Order: sequence, then C-alpha cells, then structure tokens
Amino acid sequence: MTLVDERGMADYLDKFEPPEGVKAELLRGVIVMMASPDLVHNLIVLHTQRQIPMDRWYPLQTQDVDIVGEQSVPIPDLVVAAPDVLPASGHLLPSELVTAVVEVVSKYSVHQDYVVKRSIYAAGKIPTYLILDPIMAHCVLLTKPAGQGEDADYLSQEIIKFGNSVLLEALGLELDTTEFGTFPNVRPHRYP
Repeated sequence: MTLVDERGMADYLDKFEPPEGVKAELLRGVIVMMASPDLVHNLIVLHTQRQIPMDRWYPLQTQDVDIVGEQSVPIPDLVVAAPDVLPASGHLLPSELVTAVVEVVSKYSVHQDYVVKRSIYAAGKIPTYLILDPIMAHCVLLTKPAGQGEDADYLSQEIIKFGNSVLLEALGLELDTTEFGTFPNVRPHRYP
C-alpha cells in the first residue's frame, strides 16, 4: 500500500458508520469489526478503570490511537494518559502521549490482541501494554517496546494469574485482579 492508500483507509474509517454495537478499527491496513463485548469483558474494563487514580491519569475508553508510520488506528479497551499531555480535542490521540493501553481478550479477538496489536503498540512506543485474558484467567504485562513496523515487539513479558496483583510501574500502581471474571466453557488458546 502506498501512503496515499493508507491515509485513504483511515479517512474511509473516519466516515464509516458501523452498525450499532459494532466496533471497527484499522489494523495494519485491514478494517476489523467486532461485536459488542460480553458482560465479563465490560466488568473487567470497569474494575480496571476504577483503580486508576484520576488525579494522575485519565483512563479513556473508545479512544482512537494514532501511530506514526503504521496503517493502523487501534481503539484499545482503555488508553491511559496523563491529563496534562492531552490535546484540547480530537479523536486521534498520538501514541507518544499514551503511557499504557489495556486490551481485554474476547473469544474472537485473541489473535489481534496477542499478535497484531502487540506489534502495533510496540511500534508506537507505548511503554505499557496490558492484556487481560478472561479465557486463560491471566494478565500479560508487556513493557520495553523496541523495533519498527511488524518487527516491533515488547522486550519484557510477565504473566500474572487472575487473583494476583499486577505492578504497573509506568502508572505507579498495583492493579488488583481479584474481581476479574472468566468466560465459562471457552476452549483455551495457545497464546502468549
């Protein structure tokens, strides 16, 4: 794809109106649509958001992230940024202003969350990527982004079981996961 084609896809997505209850995001030049999240998913997002102190951080939902050099406009479940760095308005938040992103794995987003978005967020140099996985009942904390494009990755990975605290150094807090639910009767996957 040329740069014009990539911008054209992002422009198309800006004007695209997905059906109610459907989230559409641009991931490496592909428009990916997901159905409304499960209640387990939404409660995990809620429990996570409530633990982030708003005097230091703004945990934002449905915030598009702009990643320079990527043909991607992901919409993480939570974007965490310091209040003093946020622009006055706009729907695209530059990745260099983002301290952490959080994705809650759904039955249908496993590959995107563990593989595609992992390299996209690393390419955007987002310091912390936290994957909350109600299928496997664990969190995957990714830090130290390195590389560019599809070769970008996080150099540090820690897996923490639900019920244990997750130390989010970049945010200066410990995330309590004891209230995180799991999906019943869902086949385990092979990630991370």
